[in-house]
Amino acid sequence: MEARSSSSAAAVPPPPSIPSSSDQGVWADVSPLLAAACCDLQDGELVHGENFSLFAAMSALEIMDPKMDSGIERSRYNSVEEAIEDGVAPIPLSLDRTLDVQRSIDVMDHLFSCEATWHKGHTLAQTVFTCIYLMRMERTSSHAVLNSFCRILRATCNAVISVVSTARTHEEEDLFTMSFGLPLRDEGDEKCLSILNSVEETISRQLRACKAQALSKKKTLEGLESLQDNPDLEEDYCRALLCRLRFRKHFYHVVMCMRKPHGRGLELARKHVASCLTELNLMLKSREFLKSQSSTTLQQGDGNCTTASGCQPVGFDVSLNSRLLSPTPPRAVKVLSWSDAIRYFERLLHDLDVICTSSLDPVLENVLYFIVQFQKTVPDLVPRAFLQTLLVQDGKLYGEHLFSDVISRALSLPDIIGDKEFQMNEFVVQLGQLVVNLIKILCTNTAWQRRKLGKSLQDWSTISIQLELALKREFGETRNVLQNENMCMRVSKQLLIWTQEHAYWVAFRFLTLGFELDLYSPGEYCMVYWYMYVVLTKLIEKMQLRVLAISETSRRKGKKKKDHSKDSARDITFSSSCLLLQCYLLLSEGLSMMLAVLRNESRSFQLPSIFNTEQERFMQHFDLLLKARVPEHISFYSFKESSSRAGISDLVKYNFFKEIQKIAPSLRGSFASESEKLAEVRRIEQVAEHNRIALNIINQVGAGDPSLRVSFEFTHHPHFAVAVVKRS
Repeated sequence: MEARSSSSAAAVPPPPSIPSSSDQGVWADVSPLLAAACCDLQDGELVHGENFSLFAAMSALEIMDPKMDSGIERSRYNSVEEAIEDGVAPIPLSLDRTLDVQRSIDVMDHLFSCEATWHKGHTLAQTVFTCIYLMRMERTSSHAVLNSFCRILRATCNAVISVVSTARTHEEEDLFTMSFGLPLRDEGDEKCLSILNSVEETISRQLRACKAQALSKKKTLEGLESLQDNPDLEEDYCRALLCRLRFRKHFYHVVMCMRKPHGRGLELARKHVASCLTELNLMLKSREFLKSQSSTTLQQGDGNCTTASGCQPVGFDVSLNSRLLSPTPPRAVKVLSWSDAIRYFERLLHDLDVICTSSLDPVLENVLYFIVQFQKTVPDLVPRAFLQTLLVQDGKLYGEHLFSDVISRALSLPDIIGDKEFQMNEFVVQLGQLVVNLIKILCTNTAWQRRKLGKSLQDWSTISIQLELALKREFGETRNVLQNENMCMRVSKQLLIWTQEHAYWVAFRFLTLGFELDLYSPGEYCMVYWYMYVVLTKLIEKMQLRVLAISETSRRKGKKKKDHSKDSARDITFSSSCLLLQCYLLLSEGLSMMLAVLRNESRSFQLPSIFNTEQERFMQHFDLLLKARVPEHISFYSFKESSSRAGISDLVKYNFFKEIQKIAPSLRGSFASESEKLAEVRRIEQVAEHNRIALNIINQVGAGDPSLRVSFEFTHHPHFAVAVVKRS
């Protein structure tokens, strides 16, 4: 296999098997390179070239990927009725009443695993609705336990689809919300809770009777019909059924409470989340009993068990829908194991609980910080959809605050909150829509988020230019805050500064996400940290200008003492935020200079490539930022000029890492009550300390010493590397 690379060298006659080309191209045999790569590749790995990644190659296909190329498994039946006639989904599930209860629990457990698999991005038709009891719900009317469970499961699925569709995060997993004509709604579904409560009460009475029987040592239960025929097993089966039914009830409540407008149901949702976690724990405890009662000959392998008992459930056909529903992908999905499903729901409930802790703070800076912190745990599709629907409702923040008011609050202009003229201002309307889009983008998965942030920069840049032109047109070229400027001029200037500040914030987020997606190679760290330094410089500058403008506005209004105390608290917050960004700036500048010194003096971190040049890699990573002119007058030549001048003496003289250690104590005091920010300060300190020590070693040994080996690891912070120095 051969690849082609353009070159200015003299033309070399191609091999006879390759037709000659009219341009000055050079053919190179890459077969040895591919053979070496194949030897190093493990199952599930792909070749990651400098100019190729899955992020860039949107149409890449991984053979045997369970979602993209999982093959076909044919169903034995042409219709649901044919499967029912063959006894696939019997009612009752067994003539033996004890086995009927056991099989009912197996059906519940498998549906639980199917639901988790659906949440991970597969279709309803190939997961939850592989259950024939759900496809023909009327058949379960005589089986109260199964009927109540299936009804509330279907209602829950329908509610989750509604949330994900509203948030439009389903674009990431485009099959998630497709119903394929499945029976997702029924007239009796609105009564699913009352039906479930009735069944739960019946089993609860039975459990209480079992406990009373154990105390009185009676052999029979008077006035109550047992669930199954073995009195010694009655209590354990009651417990196993109850925890599963109660989990479904509480999870339904969680979904419905979190859908309430204006965040009114969050407090109640947290209580139901706690109840769900309790029931999950009880489900795990029931596993040992259920395994002991199952037939070992029917058990699946431990890694593939989709039920607590380990038995294969009745009533399912994995590929029946692929024959019945033409749009359904012709594949049989591998369902998550029951243990994995338990872990998924524990994680889901934890994420939903974090969302419920939201203070519903209308301050945009705090909203953006909350989303970024939430995204650090890499939540799945469903919790991100719930977060977005909480934040943006009917075009308002939390469904209550107009985004024009949110912007006005960020500018500290309380006198014009609610002012129709301000709300209808063309730029305010556009900025409000940009903020809505920004919140929605931040709620998507990491790869989508980065790509969309890069594209949104063009919008932020465009409106910034328009604002600046309008300001010059209305008020001339004066850029300083003057004593005689009116309120309109001050608002326009603050709006411009605020817009530019958020453009740089988006750019900084765009750059840091590249580390989380592993888009940068070590040879590119120098340019990335240099660009981060440039962006952070502008971001801090705009933030300080905004604080100055707000302080000037407050002074002119002659605020009362009470108002001044509020301003002082806000100024402290701004100051702390600026100091934290200053730490990021010092880390970026220090790492960029350290890498530049190593490149200049030891020629390390200069990875030669026959495919693309350093300038091409620079354009690939920062093209979206350069097109948006964020910041202005920045180019590859600016980077080359800056990095080529870096020397070890300057790096030691301006010890950026030591400066961070001077700032950190004040930040620890400012963030004493904020655990997440305090932890971030500690991480920054660790990176600074390790790099300070590494810098001292490099200085003592000499950056050009051939025995010196320097590598960079992200052991303490996801975005800022630590230099590891060794001598060979």
